[in-house]
Amino acid sequence: MLPAAQAMIAELEAEAPATRRVLERVPEERLDWRPHPKSFSLGQLAQHVAAIPASAARLVGMELFDIATRTTPYPACESRAALLATFEASVAAMRDALAGLDPERARESFRMVFGERTIAELPRLGVLRTIGLNHHYHHRGELVVYLRLLDVPVPVVYGRSADEGPGVRPEA
Repeated sequence: MLPAAQAMIAELEAEAPATRRVLERVPEERLDWRPHPKSFSLGQLAQHVAAIPASAARLVGMELFDIATRTTPYPACESRAALLATFEASVAAMRDALAGLDPERARESFRMVFGERTIAELPRLGVLRTIGLNHHYHHRGELVVYLRLLDVPVPVVYGRSADEGPGVRPEA
């Protein structure tokens, strides 16, 4: 296995518990809530966070992805249990994609386009890093903000949050 792929699997495994804690806090009764009309609903964002690693794994198998032809809207999760099952399967799909990536395929180019315009062109290993990990962390951070806006106690992602972790005093 490629050393870079091994390192990314280790990172994926290290980050998964924090993402799982965030997804476990998603309040099922608020899945339709959105902070702004242009924003994802809570259910859509949570589902997107859960599915990103598997989406990156699918992209690695493609030569090109045209965003302009994406016709399906972002689905919302149906329940917390379904959301967590999606996340577990998603992490497994990305782990398998990384483990099965041979050196030649890892270096091959992948293109993301919008019609005729190239949005990104990068090696397949870069797709897994950029979309599977970095994009994932970005949206996980958004989801943490949604939880805060909904007054849901924010779980520890790194170190502590204002609600839990070392040095946080329980409110009386």
